[in-house]
Formats: sequence, C-alpha cells, structure tokens
Amino acid sequence: MPSQPSKTLETFENPQQDRDFTIRIRVPEFTCLCPKTGQPDFAELTLEYIADKLCVELKSLKMYVWSYRDEGAFHEAVTNQILNDLVAVTQPRFMRLTADFNVRGGIYTTVVAEHRAEGWEPAPAVNLP
Repeated sequence: MPSQPSKTLETFENPQQDRDFTIRIRVPEFTCLCPKTGQPDFAELTLEYIADKLCVELKSLKMYVWSYRDEGAFHEAVTNQILNDLVAVTQPRFMRLTADFNVRGGIYTTVVAEHRAEGWEPAPAVNLP
C-alpha cells in the first residue's frame, strides 16, 4: 500500500543525550496553498535542532510535511505551526525552522522561527583558523 500524508510525528531516542550536537534536515519540496488564491506555494524548509531525549523520525516527518500539500496557510502561520508540532513531540534543547518560500507576486518570503528550552544555553562558538 502506498504511503499517505499524516499529521503524526514519530520519534526515537537520542543516541547521545549527554552531548549537544546539531541535527540539520533539509526539506526542498514543501508545498501548501495560498489561503487567498488557492494557488500552490513552494518552499525549502531547513530544520536545525539540538535534541534532548528524542529525535524526529524522518519518514514520519516526510509524511507530516506532505500533509500540508492541500492546506491553505499563510507562510508565517505554517512555519510556526510546524515548529510548534515538532517541539511538542521532541522537546528539544533548541530548534530552529527556516522556511524559504519561492517568489509569489514578485516577493520572496523567508520565515525563521525558534524554540529554546528553558534554562538551556548554547556552548560558546568555536572559531578555527
């Protein structure tokens, strides 16, 4: 049976819970519908996060992203909704979602939404020569 879109996000245990490490996921084919015209909007999503106890499972993320294909949504709303849903299931130390939308009416839109767990502080940046 072929896969179906789904709003269910699955997780698995972070294999290195004692270390802050960055997980970066690119989703180059995100689509939703313009809530005003019903025409398709296309974006590349970049998810960056530092997991705590759980990581998002990629196939479920793929089906979740697919579930927006036929939904009307403003860029700002859909970006924040996706971040909220991912934070709810993974409870990360830090998460950033960047939604880089293709041109619509001569205007490009990029929306960046972030979450930080209460009390979490990033390690100082390391600059190598």
